[in-house]
Amino acid sequence: MTQQKTYAITGATGFVGSAVLERLAAQAGVEIRALVRRVGVKLPGNAVAVQVGEDFLLEGDLPLEGVDVLVHCAARVHIMSDASSDPLSEYRSVNVAGTLKLAESAARSGVKRFIFISSIKVNGEVTVPGKPYTADDMPAPVDAYGISKMEAEQRLMLLGSATGMEIVIIRPVLVYGPGVKANFRSMMSWLNKGVPLPLGAIPNQRSLVALDNLVDLVVTCLDHAAAANQTFLVSDDDDMSTTELLKRMGEALETPVRLIPVPAWLLLSGAALLGRKDVARRLCGSLQVDISKTRSLLGWTPPLTVAQALSKTARSFQESLKSK
Repeated sequence: MTQQKTYAITGATGFVGSAVLERLAAQAGVEIRALVRRVGVKLPGNAVAVQVGEDFLLEGDLPLEGVDVLVHCAARVHIMSDASSDPLSEYRSVNVAGTLKLAESAARSGVKRFIFISSIKVNGEVTVPGKPYTADDMPAPVDAYGISKMEAEQRLMLLGSATGMEIVIIRPVLVYGPGVKANFRSMMSWLNKGVPLPLGAIPNQRSLVALDNLVDLVVTCLDHAAAANQTFLVSDDDDMSTTELLKRMGEALETPVRLIPVPAWLLLSGAALLGRKDVARRLCGSLQVDISKTRSLLGWTPPLTVAQALSKTARSFQESLKSK
């Protein structure tokens, strides 16, 4: 008889965490514990809410006895315009110290595997086209968020070596899917309204990952023997330019795409004058990842194509507009 597995998830009401929770809760023969701060959160399937404090990551001991695998999705997320006077300290408090306390509690409770959702920002911000980041590159984070994620990874690996708890690190690129917000949703909104965009001649290459593909990798890492104490990059394995992405998004939305071929250097110059250099860099710069290690070590392939994932994202976006 197969022993029932028990999984715990932090960040279970967030964009990635809620999708992981929904996928796991649909499985038979498993127990799911969602560590949540809000009372009365509605959870899917056989998931059970475990009430934790507002600052639970810094509180130490947590109810993790009997948990086989903990998936840590909670974090102080990247903020484009961080108003904090010392953002690195703020990120370190939650993403480094909080993650380590959670992991220490997990190890004391006998958790066998700790899956950490990190970020490609640990690798860096920009790649040269044709020279993607790999999972085993030397980390080179640029901003406070990326630094905090790198430091958390390093501390987790040391803790795993000291306690025997298996550590799995996943570094996603930009994640999109139903319910996506921020810049990706803004781009869909512009396209849906027929707004002309000066992004018709961007020669960059960027890796993206559909939410369903990221979740599938997380689920693969729950009990795959080869995942133990490894770092994985994840993408759809179908890189494209910003211009191509907008065209493919337009197809998914079934709306005409109006793109003006403004040279990337001119966009970057104009954005710098307006104080929006970071936004322009994300739109015009390249960031590619090589997921060959993920494919070969785990035998994993992204289950959704970009076309399928964009279609699913577009449908969700259009349904959200109807409900307003």
